[in-house]
Amino acid sequence: MLTFQALVLQASAGGHARGGGRGMAAVWQQVLAVDARYNAYRTPTFPQFRTQYIRRRSQLLRENAKAGHPPALRRQYLRLRGQLLGQRYGPLSEPGSARAYSNSIIRSSRTTLDRMEDFEDDPRALGARGHRRSVSRGSYQLQAQMNRAVYEDRPPGSVVPTSAAEASRAMAGDTSLSENYAFAGMYHVFDQHVDEAVPRVRFANDDRHRLACCSLDGSISLCQLVPAPPTVLHVLRGHTRGVSDFAWSLSNDILVSTSLDATMRIWASEDGRCIREIPDPDGAELLCCTFQPVNNNLTVVGNAKHNVHVMNISTGKKVKGGSSKLTGRVLALSFDAPGRLLWAGDDRGSVFSFLFDMATGKLTKAKRLVVHEGSPVTSISARSWVSREARDPSLLINACLNKLLLYRVVDNEGTLQLKRSFPIEQSSHPVRSIFCPLMSFRQGACVVTGSEDMCVHFFDVERAAKAAVNKLQGHSAPVLDVSFNCDESLLASSDASGMVIVWRREQK
Repeated sequence: MLTFQALVLQASAGGHARGGGRGMAAVWQQVLAVDARYNAYRTPTFPQFRTQYIRRRSQLLRENAKAGHPPALRRQYLRLRGQLLGQRYGPLSEPGSARAYSNSIIRSSRTTLDRMEDFEDDPRALGARGHRRSVSRGSYQLQAQMNRAVYEDRPPGSVVPTSAAEASRAMAGDTSLSENYAFAGMYHVFDQHVDEAVPRVRFANDDRHRLACCSLDGSISLCQLVPAPPTVLHVLRGHTRGVSDFAWSLSNDILVSTSLDATMRIWASEDGRCIREIPDPDGAELLCCTFQPVNNNLTVVGNAKHNVHVMNISTGKKVKGGSSKLTGRVLALSFDAPGRLLWAGDDRGSVFSFLFDMATGKLTKAKRLVVHEGSPVTSISARSWVSREARDPSLLINACLNKLLLYRVVDNEGTLQLKRSFPIEQSSHPVRSIFCPLMSFRQGACVVTGSEDMCVHFFDVERAAKAAVNKLQGHSAPVLDVSFNCDESLLASSDASGMVIVWRREQK
């Protein structure tokens, strides 16, 4: 297994001068390692920006390596860079853990099955995951305080609370909240699953034009939106009953799906082949799934026998200590961004929080919230920074109450406190909602939800009155799920009749 620095050397070999130039580049590689060490704390809810940031840093450092700066100046820059990052993000508990942590990040993004088992067995990776667990920034109270501190340190009138302000504002279109969610109309309609509900639609991670949706007809469609006309690339068949949920891996090379046929399947997104079929440990209908965000070798599933299981998709086995029982059928799952907290919702109206052991995959039940007795919790979305006005970690919940609920996460055990609610129609269907991906880079923050009134609703979470920002009409059945692409130029929605509509943002 190559170290992080070796991988950097490979990637930049063509750009470095030969002979002495390789030695001159060593300090820049150390700078990049320091940046990677702290990268998890940059925009913790937006991995795409962290990826873009570290790629750009690598490019700039390679270019500077050829500039011939004196070695002493380079070392001074390295010291200052480390000090500034330490002041900004706090000291790390293990000074020697940069390489191990970087290795764990690299391994977690390489999710093909022939490479994933070394993540589990490598002691450096275990150390890195333990390091992440030991860092005090896991405290949600501290996270909220830090979010506020970053905001308060900004000059008066600052538009956004991050160091990537200009780039982020450009991605957001430098427009107001209402302008940015003014969608002009339908970009495309997919109807290959007509007459069977499509409970889940998702754009690929950090991708503008790749989309997938699952259907109760037992199949999953992989779609490409450009070049025009949009096409269905692959239809994944194999489940013998309806597909209830699916998830993209971090690097989009595989998908995991769960089905009412009591199995989960692992698919290769490139060609649509089924890599592995894994039966539910209880032989029960599987109703939801999610990848562990740091280690994509682990997937959490929820079933109809009230159980949550952590599954190793390389071995096809349940992780020891990675199971827990809820009060009802498990309908919704969501991790926080660092992967240390898991929330699970059931059909009896409860949301449970679990502490997730990063080294072993063990679940420890922490808190329980009864949202409303007997009202199924059909969707949970976690976000650690909503906007400059909403700086607390938050949870967005649909629960068959004719309301969309926004909760504040008040501690590092996942305790929830209701912040506000928004009126929608949901009494019986498994409706889902999302936080908008670019919300923390503009004033105000928006959430989007399906609804049984056959519309897609946009709400500004910080607007005291008239929170509705937009409403999209075009579906002929209850809207079950919504998904933005990475730059919010397109929004996909699916409904109970099998239709998927891709909406295009109005161009200014």
